[in-house]
Amino acid sequence: MSAAGLGLVGPGARQDPARRSAAELRTLAETAGRELEGAPALEIARWAAETFGDRFCVTSSMADAVLAHLVSRVAPGVDVVFLDTGLHFPETLRVRDEVARRLPVNVRSIRPRLTVGQQDGEYGPRLFNRSPDDCCQLRKVEPLERALGDYDAWAAGLRRDESPSRANTPVVTFDARRGRVKVNPIAAWSQADVDRYVARYDIPVNELLRRGYGSIGCWPCTRRTKAGEDPRSGRWAMFEKTECGLHV
Repeated sequence: MSAAGLGLVGPGARQDPARRSAAELRTLAETAGRELEGAPALEIARWAAETFGDRFCVTSSMADAVLAHLVSRVAPGVDVVFLDTGLHFPETLRVRDEVARRLPVNVRSIRPRLTVGQQDGEYGPRLFNRSPDDCCQLRKVEPLERALGDYDAWAAGLRRDESPSRANTPVVTFDARRGRVKVNPIAAWSQADVDRYVARYDIPVNELLRRGYGSIGCWPCTRRTKAGEDPRSGRWAMFEKTECGLHV
């Protein structure tokens, strides 16, 4: 069903950027979550772009540019938020720069309040080895929440086939913790769907995925995965941890 069919916006409409209340956002998310389940990814992205206008952004880890490209087809110039932790692989930063150069999007690199050196001085060196939850909070979660202050809704590239913890990912939901609508346009896609999209549109892809990394995060907490392993098993492999806190 289209955004207009949901009774939320007219075709091609750009909404007033005034901040909606949490109650309004929750209602929008609950309605869209029901009505857009099973809809094509591009239609889900179009609903978000038309409903939230400039108060909608895309978040990307730069494992690939599939989501950024998809949304740019219905919202050219959309903001793409990248959390620049200061601990990324060079390959990840190269994808970010390629996305900024090639795609009709506005890449926003959001940095933590502390540099890695400042964090070492305040919390001790290699916090990621001792308390990865705290490190993720400082270098990912807080920066995201700060960045989302400019938006009512954000899109993430979560897929249900990535891990058991993501198996029930809705296409649209209300993130009560942040008071924002969270949109997951490609939630129902398989890896084969992603691969087809990459091939069709010549999408930038992180070289590390071709070198045995199933999921890519900061270099201290990411290792290669073996064939048949959960793609996210290479993240925080020495800890009982599978999520950084952005999606929980």
